[in-house]
Amino acid sequence: MKTLLVTGGCGFIGSNFIRLERELDAELKIINVDKLTYAGNLENLADLKEDGYYLFAKGDIGDAAFIANLIAEHSPDAVVNFAAESHVDRSILDSGPFVQTNIVGTQVLLDACRKAEISRYLQVSTDEVYGSLGAEGLFTEETPLAPNSPYSSSKAAADLLVRSYFHTFDFPAIITRCSNNYGPYQFPEKLIPLFVSNLLADKKIPVYGKGENVRDWIHVLDHCRGIDAALRHGQVGEVYNFGGNCELQNIELTKLLLQALDKPESMIEHVTDRPGHDLRYAIDCRKAKQELDWEPQVDFETGLAETIKWYQENSGWVERVRSGEYRDYYQQQYGDRLSES
Repeated sequence: MKTLLVTGGCGFIGSNFIRLERELDAELKIINVDKLTYAGNLENLADLKEDGYYLFAKGDIGDAAFIANLIAEHSPDAVVNFAAESHVDRSILDSGPFVQTNIVGTQVLLDACRKAEISRYLQVSTDEVYGSLGAEGLFTEETPLAPNSPYSSSKAAADLLVRSYFHTFDFPAIITRCSNNYGPYQFPEKLIPLFVSNLLADKKIPVYGKGENVRDWIHVLDHCRGIDAALRHGQVGEVYNFGGNCELQNIELTKLLLQALDKPESMIEHVTDRPGHDLRYAIDCRKAKQELDWEPQVDFETGLAETIKWYQENSGWVERVRSGEYRDYYQQQYGDRLSES
C-alpha cells in the first residue's frame, strides 16, 4: 500500500489512526479529508503539517465531485471512512446531519470508490448498531442489528449499504465495530474528557440517571491497531468487532475519575436520563483474535492514568476546543491555500 485516503481524519479516532499509520510506515502517503465540523480539529495533527507524505484536504464526503476529483488526483490504494456525526445526544436533538453525513455521505463515497476500482475500503462503525444487552451476553459479529438512537440507526444504515455493495458489486469492503474509545484528543463532550476537564476546572459532572448503564472501554490506540489489522489482513465482506474487555457502570467510572483527581463525590450531579439510553454494551473479540491476531494491549488502569495526564498537560487544547478557538487554526495555518468543497 502506497497511498491511503482517510476521511474524518481530524476527529478523535481518525487523528490517532493517522498518527499510528505514520509510525508504522513513514513513506505511506496519507490523504486526510475532513469537513471540519465542530468535532474535526485540524490542530490534532499539527505535528504532521510539514510532513511531505501527509496532505490535508478540506471537504465533504457527500460532495460527489470533490471526492471523485480527489480520488482521481491521488489514486489511493485504500480508503478508511471515519467521517461521521457521532454523538448520541446531538442526534436526539437533530438527526438531520446524521442522516446526511453517515448515510448519504457513505453512499457517495462508496460510489466514487467503486467507480475508481479502489482495492480496499474499510467502514469504521460502532457497537451501538447492535442495540442494548441485558445483564449477560456479548455482541458478536452475528448479533442482529437493532439500533436504538438516531446516531446508531444512521451508522447501521451505512453498514448495510457497505454490505450491499460487497454482495451486489463484489466491492472490496470491510466493516469494523468497536466499543467506547478513550484517550488523547477526544472532543470534550464524551464522558471521560468531559468529566476530566470539568473536574480540573472544579465544575460538577453530569451523570445520567443512577449511572447504572454499562460500557466496555478500549484505548483508542488499541482500536486503531485493530483497524490497521483489518485493513491489511481482514477478509473482504467481513465484520470485525474490537473491544477492551473492560466493562464498567458509568457511576463506577465516574468514581474512578474522582479518585484519580482527588475530588469529592459531591461533584456528581445526577441529571435526567437520556431518552432510550441503552443499558449495556459488551464485545466478543474472538474473531479479531483468531483472524487478525489482534487483542487489546493497553490495560484500563494504565490507559486511564495516561489519558488524565494528557488532559492535565494539554489544558490549552481543551480551552481552545471549549471556546471554539480551535476552529481558527485552519485559517491561521492555511489561509486561502486550501479551498473548501
